[in-house]
Amino acid sequence: MPRTGLCSCWGGWVLPLLLVYVCYLLLGATIFQLLEKQAEAQSRDQFQFEKLRFLENYTCLDQQALEQFLQVIMEAWVKGVNPKGNSTNPSNWDFGSSFFFAGTVVTTIGYGNLAPSTEAGQVFCVFYALVGIPLNVVFLNHLGTGLRAHLTTLERWEDQPRRSQLLRTLGLALFLSLGTVVVLIFPPMVFSHVEGWSFSEGFYFAFITLSTIGFGDYVVGTDPSKHYISVYRSLAAIWILLGLAWLALILPLGPLLLHRCSHLWLLSRGLILKDGGAPETDGLPRLQKIPISA
Repeated sequence: MPRTGLCSCWGGWVLPLLLVYVCYLLLGATIFQLLEKQAEAQSRDQFQFEKLRFLENYTCLDQQALEQFLQVIMEAWVKGVNPKGNSTNPSNWDFGSSFFFAGTVVTTIGYGNLAPSTEAGQVFCVFYALVGIPLNVVFLNHLGTGLRAHLTTLERWEDQPRRSQLLRTLGLALFLSLGTVVVLIFPPMVFSHVEGWSFSEGFYFAFITLSTIGFGDYVVGTDPSKHYISVYRSLAAIWILLGLAWLALILPLGPLLLHRCSHLWLLSRGLILKDGGAPETDGLPRLQKIPISA
């Protein structure tokens, strides 16, 4: 019997979810290929054209010498050295940048544009991440747990007058809206202004960062032609931590807001009575009261 139940569970849930998961990946791969492959081919052709033109203008260089120089540039880029500008470029390992890097390690963002190059730095990064990543997870989970514990005190919300219910729901919606503006709308505006990005690029960077995807195609404070304030990247790291904490708060608040809005709508349509039941129509059973706490 246990084996039969396990097979039933596997066939009923795991296989369909696996099928949906694989199909979702295939769909994403297809769309990304359609959107990006042509642009990549154009960039590759343009790069090859510029190399040939460079060799034509500087006949003292040959193809092998140019390829070696490009290899040096690539190695410098991998080690976090921006090939643009000169040796006066801001350091990637001053305190502000190091603080920013530490935040990307414990949050598992890992942009990929910077990494420790010394053996001691690499070993320390391993042990730092082993402690920091669980600490970050515990911190964010504790925030969510604390908020859910606070929300359990609001279980009698449905027993309050409709006006009070409406005001509390509007307050919760306003709180979520203002938090979203502070975390996801205002920072991209600042990043766009400082970095010279469009707002869509700034919003893209903010989402990719707070979702901990961290492609590394957009990173703040890396343009050598700009003069950043010393605490700029430290402030960006603090924004990342606050943004992740905000997402941890939204997880319990979002379903609560949706439940309250649906309850008020049903109440306004007369589908839910004050005692939590529903009027019988055409012999249909009464609707049951849905608890707020999950």
